[in-house]
Amino acid sequence: MPTLISKPWFADRPVMDRTRHIARVLAGHGLGAFLHQTGFEKFAPKSWWKKDGRALSQPERLRMALGELGATFTKLGQLMSTRGDMLPPEYLAELARLQDRAPLVPEAAILATIERELGAPANQVFGSFELEPLASASIGQVHAATLHDGSRVVVKVQRPGVAEEIERDLRILARITDWIERSTEYGADYDVWSLHSEFAHTIHGELDYIREGRNVDRMRRAFAGDPGIRIPVVYWPYTSHRVLTMERMEGIKITDLEALDEAGLSRREIAETAVRTFLRQILEFGYFHADPHPGNFFVEPDGTIALVDFGMVGRVSETTQDHLLRSGLAAMELDAEALTEQLYALGVAGRRADRRSFEKDVDHLISHYGGFSVGELSASAITAELSEIAFRHKLQLPSELALLLRVISMSEGMGLMLDPEFHYLEYASPIIKKHWKERTSLRSRLGQIGRSTAEAADFSLGLPRRTQRLLGRIERGEFELNVRHERLEEVTREFQRMTNRLSMAFVLAASVVAMAVAMGAQQDAEMRGFLRWVFLLSFVFTLGFGLWLLVSVWRAGRK
Repeated sequence: MPTLISKPWFADRPVMDRTRHIARVLAGHGLGAFLHQTGFEKFAPKSWWKKDGRALSQPERLRMALGELGATFTKLGQLMSTRGDMLPPEYLAELARLQDRAPLVPEAAILATIERELGAPANQVFGSFELEPLASASIGQVHAATLHDGSRVVVKVQRPGVAEEIERDLRILARITDWIERSTEYGADYDVWSLHSEFAHTIHGELDYIREGRNVDRMRRAFAGDPGIRIPVVYWPYTSHRVLTMERMEGIKITDLEALDEAGLSRREIAETAVRTFLRQILEFGYFHADPHPGNFFVEPDGTIALVDFGMVGRVSETTQDHLLRSGLAAMELDAEALTEQLYALGVAGRRADRRSFEKDVDHLISHYGGFSVGELSASAITAELSEIAFRHKLQLPSELALLLRVISMSEGMGLMLDPEFHYLEYASPIIKKHWKERTSLRSRLGQIGRSTAEAADFSLGLPRRTQRLLGRIERGEFELNVRHERLEEVTREFQRMTNRLSMAFVLAASVVAMAVAMGAQQDAEMRGFLRWVFLLSFVFTLGFGLWLLVSVWRAGRK
């Protein structure tokens, strides 16, 4: 994979050119305020400022600008559309509309990439290769082909130069992220650097087709015994970091409801299969398809669902699975206290959270749905309201949890699209309870106890050596203690103001005493009269300053 450029951003001509282009696009969409705040306005020609974007809302203009800026910013917008904890609903709705589309890559460039990556021209590697693409996205373009044995495949070819463009954009985004963290209230409320790191990791994964192929293989093995789901086969001899060859999945698009009805397929059964597929991924496998939009689903003649495009895969740890199961049960049982406890355990509420206020909002949410049966509850509505609570409290969800909430909402939406009478939680409830019983069964607990015992034994065996190393570092003076302070600058400024007031009070008091001594020691009547007036003025001034000092101290105490 490409690495970040080491020289300073302002010394890199491609980075500077790309920065100017970003500035022109943002200014052209009426986002000049952001340019001014980030210091990028100097890159935008004055002619671009004449465009009037007042007819569109700022979320709409942001969506249009990100779409125009290409792969990196389109993917960033799609990622942020999942962060209901960090953006208001109107931004989420607009960013969710971002379409990952791009102009067609010239045929010669596609053929050159295949030859460079696979070591031979396309007409030698494949039995046939269609130059007209099936789809064209910002990172890759998909073509139909056949192997020499007649197998029908799809070949995903990475767009030339997209990896280098993404690396430049990530570098520019790192500078913007640094500015947001240092200079804005938003940066103080949220860990924007962790979001940048997560985004960089995700988009690097989408650039590496070897990694995507491994995701496909892993998912296919997991669903090997499930007759309702089919995952394509990866043809590894025809796959590289920039070319991915997979079995072609054919069938009816899951959004083509009329075709499903004409084929005599039960939309209710298809909805149940799709939802069961997601629940198995989340609760059983510990990893899940993170981009489940309807275009990635095909329905075969026997009702089997074929799932494609595994560039984005989310992962759920065993501990998170456990807390998710408990959260699901608490939500279905309308237990606000238990749900709050599990949300804290999941890391929803960080160090900035006011637990009492947060729990009160969760209790209001539970009370609102208290009169509904499980069949009447909406998973999408509940997750949306939880995200709004997090946004209101300026909490930041763990990335895997934010992605998971999006997948839950999309899977429920797919079920309702197929069958408007489909009740997601009513169907999911027994599956969640079944997984919970399996996880808390005696056999499962014995396995957990065995693993914990082994880990405790390993820890005990290594403890003396670790303790000896730690004590040795302390004796040699190599042990360092790093303390992270918060708001220390404000305390320092207040302390400086206090000491300045005190110093001025001492100086003025000393001046008054000195004047009094001077007046008492002076024998000349004329000079004593002059000093009396100076002393009187000094006393009035000192009295006024003393009153001001008392008021300042009183106000500081009130704050």
